[in-house]
Formats: sequence, structure tokens, C-alpha cells
Amino acid sequence: MMKKTLIASALVGLFASTAVMANDDTQELRKVIAEQQKVLKSLEKRLDETEVRLEATADQIESSTSASPFAKTTIGGYGELHYNNYEDKDAKVDFHRFVLFFGHEFTDKIRFFSEFELEHSIAGDGKAGEVELEQAYVEYDYSDTITTKTGLFLIPVGIINETHEPPTFYGVERNPVEKNIIPATWWEAGVAANFKLAPGLAIDAAITSGLNVGDDYKIRGGRQKVAKASAENLAYTGRVKYTAIPGLELAATIQYQTDVTQSAAGVDEAGATLIEAHAIYQVNNFTVRALYATWDIDGDEAKALGRDEQTGWYVEPSYKVNEEVGIFARYAEYNNEAGLSSSDAVESTSVGINYYLHENVVLKIDFEELGGAKDSKGFNLGFGYQF
Repeated sequence: MMKKTLIASALVGLFASTAVMANDDTQELRKVIAEQQKVLKSLEKRLDETEVRLEATADQIESSTSASPFAKTTIGGYGELHYNNYEDKDAKVDFHRFVLFFGHEFTDKIRFFSEFELEHSIAGDGKAGEVELEQAYVEYDYSDTITTKTGLFLIPVGIINETHEPPTFYGVERNPVEKNIIPATWWEAGVAANFKLAPGLAIDAAITSGLNVGDDYKIRGGRQKVAKASAENLAYTGRVKYTAIPGLELAATIQYQTDVTQSAAGVDEAGATLIEAHAIYQVNNFTVRALYATWDIDGDEAKALGRDEQTGWYVEPSYKVNEEVGIFARYAEYNNEAGLSSSDAVESTSVGINYYLHENVVLKIDFEELGGAKDSKGFNLGFGYQF
């Protein structure tokens, strides 16, 4: 009986001590859990504070960006330096063009674009250069398929008139046909619209100021450059362009002006029509460009000078050897007195190389031989950039 009592007492004591130990462990565990909960709450609070600060910073950056007057303003430009050496002329070096672009996006549908140019380095009385505003227009998207321009802009004609930055074409100087017949670079003031009829098919239409050729009917000299320009007779231009096939561009432009003399006193009225067509076809690294342009000018005075017809064409194959080197050849003919049977066209044969230090920085060299109405030969060196 005594043994049973002792055993029972021992068991009771053991369970009691175990219960006490278990109770002590439970209390310790509760303390640990409580501490961890405090840490978690502290971390959660810090995360909330960090998120609030990040949101405030983002709002501040967004507010600062949208408040900046230059947030949607863009700046660009291009320039070109030329060295010309021909056997019948003194060699010349000329920083031909320094151009700055300024643009601004008012909304997703309304944009402003401008082109400010200094030609021949120095402008002023007795200086060789000129300061020119070549573009300053507002573009507006009426819809996904109709965009308009209002202001001063480039006429939609030819290959280089609208795109003429030095890295975009071969040869140091711009080709003589587009220079003397079209005449690039050619800009006027007015309104224009672009209509996207289908993927790769678009029509441009423009009503603008026109040429004023005076009494000599020289097309290039007729550009008024919108400098207090006579606007007695406006010009009407239409172009259709097809680019639906990859690597192919086909385009044709027609312009009509009721009187290219701008009703000048002592000069007969002379209506004029320009027709231009061109093709660009690229297969891998090989590209060929071809263009034809002609003027038909009314009036006995223009006919007597042989300038009632002024015509030119050229073909230019080129090959991009790699990303740095491109080579080209060009044959061109143009005649600003094609109305005279005795007049010879100027013939130009050129070959050359473009070396690209960067896709937007180029060094150029070309060799040219002139025949027909001119007899000369020489070479040109050039450097150009765009950004």
C-alpha cells in the first residue's frame, strides 16, 4: 500500500512538473510570437510609408515633366561642308548649309515644324550667304487618313526636295536635274493635305504661292522663297505616291500655275505646267533611282528664249557594300532651253563613294565629267551630318 502511494505521489509530481514546464514553454512561445508580430507590424508600416513616398515622387516627376515648356519640343538639324575642284574653275571650299529644326507637339493631333538655314557661312550685305526660313508649318490630323499642313512647307515633288539631309543621298552636291529643273530645294506658303487612300497609297494636294520667273523664264531664279512674294497667281500641286511593295516607291507630281510671271508689267502672261515622275527600287543592298521632270510654259517670249520647254532626267544605281561604305554612279541630262532645236543638254556622268562614320555622319567623294552644253570635269569632297 505504501509503495502504491509513493508511486502515485511520484506520478502526480511528475505530471505537475511537466505541466509547469509546458506552461513555461508556452509562455516563452507566446512572447516570441508577440515580438514577431511587433516586427511584422513595424515592417508593414515602413512598407506603407515607402509606397506613399514613391507615389508622391512619381506624381512630382509627372507634374514637373508636364509643366515643362520644353517637354514636347524637339530640336534637330543637319549641315554639309563642300570642296569643289573643276578644271575650268578656281577650287572652292564652302560650308554650304547649316540647318536647325525646331518642332513642338501641342497635342497628339497638332504639331509644329520649322527649318531655319544659314547658307554659305556668312550672310549680310556683300556676303555670299543667306539666312532662310525653309519651313514653318502646323500639321493637323483630321483623322487617321487625312493630315493637313498650313504655313511654309516644301513642295511635294521629286526625290530630294522633301528629304535632302546629306546622309540620305549620294554625291557631294545635289543632283543637277532636281536642282535646275524642279528646282530643289523649293518651298512655298499655303495649305496642303495628305490623303491615305489605302496602305501604301497616298495623295498630296496643295494650294500655295508660286514662282515668279520675270522676263528670263529661268525656273530656279523664279523661287520667291516667300519673302514679300508676289501672290497674284497661285500654284496648284498634286502628287500620287505608291509604296505598298517593300523596297519600291513610285510617285508622280503635277503642278499648274496660271502665270509664272505673276502678272508683271511689260511681260506676257505665261501659264506653266510641271510634270515629274520618279521610281526608287531597293533589293537588299542594291538601289536604283530614276527621275524625269519637264516644264511646259506658254507665251511667245518664253518660246523665243527656248525656255517654253525645260526638261531633265537621271538614273542612279548604288550599292551599299556594308554599313560603312556605299558606292554609286549617275548619268543625268538637263536643258533649261529645250525649246530651241539648237540647244544642247548638259550631260553629267558621276561616280563616287559615301563613307559613313555613323549612320548620321558621312564623308563623300565623287568624280564628275560634264559634256554637251558644258565641257568640264573635276571632283568634289564633302562632309555631312544630321541629328
